[in-house]
Order: sequence, then C-alpha cells, then structure tokens
Amino acid sequence: MFNSVDKVFLHGIGRSSVRFISQNPKSRFVQLNPFASAATNTKKRRSKNENQENFTVNYLMNTWGFSPEKALSASKYVNFDSTEKPDSVVSLWKSHGFTTKQIENMVKRFPPIITCDPQKTLLPKIEFFRSLGMPEGDVVSILCGTPTIFKRSLEKQIIPSYNYIKSLFESNGKSLGSMKRLAEILCCDRQSRLLPNIEVLREAGVPELKIVALLQYQPRTLMVEREKFKKVIEQVKELGFRPASLKFILAVHAFRSMNKKTWEKKVEHYKKWGWSEGEIILAFERHPYCMMISTDKITAIMDFLINKMGFESSVLLKRPALLSFSLGNRIIPRCSVYKVLLEKGLINKGKYLISMLESTEKEFLQRWRSVHPCPLGCLSNMKFSTEDFAFLADLSLRGFEFASISNLHAFIAWILGSILLLWCYRARC
Repeated sequence: MFNSVDKVFLHGIGRSSVRFISQNPKSRFVQLNPFASAATNTKKRRSKNENQENFTVNYLMNTWGFSPEKALSASKYVNFDSTEKPDSVVSLWKSHGFTTKQIENMVKRFPPIITCDPQKTLLPKIEFFRSLGMPEGDVVSILCGTPTIFKRSLEKQIIPSYNYIKSLFESNGKSLGSMKRLAEILCCDRQSRLLPNIEVLREAGVPELKIVALLQYQPRTLMVEREKFKKVIEQVKELGFRPASLKFILAVHAFRSMNKKTWEKKVEHYKKWGWSEGEIILAFERHPYCMMISTDKITAIMDFLINKMGFESSVLLKRPALLSFSLGNRIIPRCSVYKVLLEKGLINKGKYLISMLESTEKEFLQRWRSVHPCPLGCLSNMKFSTEDFAFLADLSLRGFEFASISNLHAFIAWILGSILLLWCYRARC
C-alpha cells in the first residue's frame, strides 16, 4: 500500500524534486527539494520572456525602423509574441486617416501605444475629438503630436481638463483654435499641476489674458510641480519683469525651458562675443527668447552679422530680437538685397539695414520693390518672397555690370535674366 501512495506522491510533485534517504520499503523516507521545480519554472518563464523580447525587438526594428538600441530599450516596457495586437492597432489608425509615417512617429515616441486595445482605448479618444467638430485632419494631427493621450482616461482626465480649459478661454473671449498645442495639457494632471500653477500665476499678479496666452502657445510651461514653478516665478520677478507684461510670461517660459547648466552655458557663449553678464541680463529683459536659441544658431548669426556684415556687437545687444530670425530664410536674403542696393548707389552704407531686417515680409517687399523695381512690367504684380527679391536684385546688378561693357550686352543680360527669373517663378508654382 505504501508503494502505491509512493507512486501517487511522486507523480504529484515530480521525481526530480525528491531524493530517497532509505531504501527500506517499510521505513522509506524522502527528502523534498522544492527549489528544483521552482527553478525549472523560473527557467521556462525566463525563456518565454526572452523569446517575447526578441520578437518585440525584431518587430520594432523591421516594421517601424527602430535602431537596435532603441528597440531593446523599448522592449523593457512593451512585450508581445505575435503581431495580432499591433496589427489591429495599425488597422484602426489607418481606417481613421493616419498615414504609415504618422503611425511610425507615434510608435517611436511612445512604444507602449502599439499594444493598446483598439476598441476600448484608442477609438474612444478619436471619437471624442471628432465630437468637438474638428476636421479629421486636425484630429489626426492632435493625436499624432501627443500620442501619450491615448493612454489617459477619457472620463477622469481628458474630458474634465478639456472642459476646464474651454471655460477659461471662453470667459476671456478666446476660442480653442489652438487645440493642437493644448493637447499636451490634456495629459497633464489637472489637480496636482495645472490648477495649482495657474493659481501661482494669479497670486503673482499675472492677468487672466496672459495666463490664457501661456496656455495657448506654451502649455508645457505649466506641466511641472507647483514648488518648482513657484521658484521660476520668483526668479523672473527678481529680474524686474512686471507680471502684467507679456515679457513676464516669455521669461517664465524661458526659465522653464532650460536648467541652470544650460543657462550658464549660454551666458558663457554670449561672453565670447564681448557681452558682460549684466548686458546679457539686459538683452534677456529686452527679448527673453534670446536665451532659448541654440548656441549653434547664436554663433551662426553673430558670425554673419558681425564678421561679414560689419555689425558692432552692441547693435545686437540693443536689438537681441535679430538673433531669433532665420539666418537662411530672412537675414541672408535681405542682406543680399541691401548689398545690391548699396552697390548701385541707391542707399547709403549702414542706413536702412536694421529696418530691412526687422520689417515684416509685406513691409519689406512693399518698400524695397519700389526702390528697386522689377525689370519686366509683366512681373510687377507677381507675389515674391524675400528670397525671390534677393535673387532678382542680384540678377539686376549683374545686368548693370554688363551694361558697363556695352549696351548690347546690357540688353542681352536683361532679357536672359528676366526670362530665367520668370521660368524659376513658374517652376516654383
């Protein structure tokens, strides 16, 4: 009888888990080894996890273009051993207007999104934004810009936050036309961050319209713990910014967008161009954005304006907004027009250059096209950008250079140049 019990017992726990102490059938003792079975199970689980991890890594690399390092890192937070769930997620997105490139960007920014439940988690968010009367293209842009919103609770997070922000905007005569930027704030914890930080701004004396402007254009500024945000407000006030001014909000955003190390790095960078710490603070007060520009852009613009255009460093100190302009799309083309007008004797050296750089595109074209008219009347009503006008001005200068050789050459240069310009314009359209 003992032998039959023996067999049942051994069958239940597995032979690899026991060891007989005595071979006497009447006094048989066994020593259990409970860890043998556990070790086997652990090994199986580890093997299964490794297989899932390898499958996930390969999927992310082959399907969505992840690098091996990023795929391995992502596999720590998301794991699957078949493409069934990811395929259903992708299918839902595509059926609602998402392109493959947009899906790829979302997955790269937030990998766990690829394993969400399509019907319970993803679809309700899409339907909510559509219920607001937004075009499908806008809904797609909002969700692509903030993919983490798919993992937020619709009832507990998104809808209450949306209703609060909507009421805040409408009470100040604003509409939610900038919803693309506000999507991030819908992911922010309303009770622990958004509401406390708005209250900090109110206590500091910031008008409601300025608070709305911050939410509208830089909502991420408010997505921080209350104590950290309060310290930023205090730092900005110490610099002398008035809470009622727009520059106060810009300065708050500047301080929130960088840490102390980044700030010090940019201070040192400006010092290389001859600015003192006091002057840097002065420039920051005039145009807070000058401290948010990358050091590479600072170097490129400073080098061009000072070393190539002959600017004094003090000019940029008085007008730090120049540093926020695009070097390739604004500064260089307008400086090219300035050089042409200067060489033709239509303006005096040093005059008008600052106003040419600071004026809007419309003001620039209206003012300087009258000084330097288009060579063909048929082109006078065409819409030109600054780059077009710079090209035209340079082309015209070449015509005058040819004119100094002979009238025939001048005539040929004008005709060929105008034909080329017209062809370039039509090609762009």
